[in-house]
Amino acid sequence: MSHHNAERELVIRPRASADIASAASALIEVHSADGYPVEGVAQPEEWLSPVGLLSAWVAVINDRVVGHVAVTQPSTEEAVALWIERSGASSDNVGVLARLFVLPEARKKSVGEFLVRATMEYAGNHGLRLVLDVMTKDRSAIRLYERLGWQQIGNIAHHFGEGQQIDALAYVSPEGP
Repeated sequence: MSHHNAERELVIRPRASADIASAASALIEVHSADGYPVEGVAQPEEWLSPVGLLSAWVAVINDRVVGHVAVTQPSTEEAVALWIERSGASSDNVGVLARLFVLPEARKKSVGEFLVRATMEYAGNHGLRLVLDVMTKDRSAIRLYERLGWQQIGNIAHHFGEGQQIDALAYVSPEGP
């Protein structure tokens, strides 16, 4: 067998409704490996489609969903409030990068980077700056955002469960071209 057949073909594409079930099972796998999301995933399909969803993408290798990301409208995120206060932007010009995950087996293949770039391209086309919060423990995610030019805008607490919280950092995407 020639080696190029063995090369797995990574495709990043807009999420279709048919992708949600496999994205949900990928999410459950990520949660058991990493404890992400900290909220847990009792209802993974609902978690993948938060209120205010603007767009979502999947990373697919050999017809299997191995990664996911979404952009949502701002709601009560502290990262949004920080950015609006700091920049004077209107919330109409802010999007939230959310629901990013990559299966353990698909890491170190730039899957996360390609997913984040898809959101940045979308934001550029729609006149949005993206914000996100990332838990301080997620070092590899932080390195990825910083490598792609995202700027840290503050320290926040990520609240979940029954009054629990975990330290997080807020980031804003680089300005468009």
